[in-house]
Amino acid sequence: MNTRLKILIIALSISLLGVLSIYSSTVEKDGAWQVMYQRQLLWIGAGVVLYSFFARFNYRKLWDWMYFIYGLTVFLLFLVYVLGIIRLGAQRWLKVPWFNIQPSEVAKLIVLVFLARYFSRKAVDTVQLKNRSLGLFRAFILPFIFVAVPAALIIEQPDLGSGMIVLILFFVMLYLSNIKMRYLMLVVALLCAIFPFAWHALRGYQQERIMVFLNPNADPLGAGYTFLQARIAIGSGGFFGKGWLAGTQSQLHFLPESHTDFIFSGFTEEWGFLGGIVLVTLYFLLIQEGFKTAANTSDDFGKLLALGVSSLLLVQTSINIAMNLGLAPVVGIPLPLMSYGGSSVLTTFVALGILANVHSTRAVF
Repeated sequence: MNTRLKILIIALSISLLGVLSIYSSTVEKDGAWQVMYQRQLLWIGAGVVLYSFFARFNYRKLWDWMYFIYGLTVFLLFLVYVLGIIRLGAQRWLKVPWFNIQPSEVAKLIVLVFLARYFSRKAVDTVQLKNRSLGLFRAFILPFIFVAVPAALIIEQPDLGSGMIVLILFFVMLYLSNIKMRYLMLVVALLCAIFPFAWHALRGYQQERIMVFLNPNADPLGAGYTFLQARIAIGSGGFFGKGWLAGTQSQLHFLPESHTDFIFSGFTEEWGFLGGIVLVTLYFLLIQEGFKTAANTSDDFGKLLALGVSSLLLVQTSINIAMNLGLAPVVGIPLPLMSYGGSSVLTTFVALGILANVHSTRAVF
């Protein structure tokens, strides 16, 4: 099967499973809740159009426009503070006609493309990458500044989860770009040094989430409520699940955010361990296509793009599922293609379109 079509089929399969879960978790609610699955279908349709466009759009053109796109993304993140919509105590969205855009979701992809461009530069007199010859400033400090600006703007919204994803991507791309190992070791040492002070920089609710992760029973009706309900939903699903529209935790609204951050819990309650395995397998196949594309690509920019897109999907999926299982603190990270939200869905389809284009043009360079 054609790789471009295979990626699209897998992505659509995950997305449609998400629509089933969104419908199930919102059908009993009143008003705007009942049309959420319809909006999600519209975003998926728009995502397919974007995927088709970027699958045919030569990814090498992103090289020339990258600094402008990066600057525009930072501007949008800054604009959130001026015109942003506040929901649930967070100011993360910009209102545009027909829908709201969340620039932090777009920033994840843009930072990834920016780093792929930065670390795939070559010297004028050689075909080898410059990374091994870069000093500390250009190998670590300068790219970190470019990453820290959008990351700081995202964390201050506050959106610690998305901000951490951006920083994790930076360290992943550092490793994949094959810079000098001593710089990576220096980064690890710096992280270990500042870790004890990071606690005091967290907001109160963020500290509560970490404490609940360490001891979920410490506040079962407060900060630990969602944490416990997510695990109850997953455990009550058993092997085969309770059946579609039959989940008690999501249908009776015991599980908050069952259509967004905790959609995995609602899904496995209805479809069971077996359904969870099928979903994880679909993600595995999608991420595997990205790594296979990187392995078969001779262009260094395309290779880092493919590795970056695959790493972004892997990191977000792993953290979200671990959060649902109680293996990671609760952070605001959506499950790619599954969770309700236009910005996340559209950005993921764009990223997959870029991946498909890297695969189709892998032998050109």
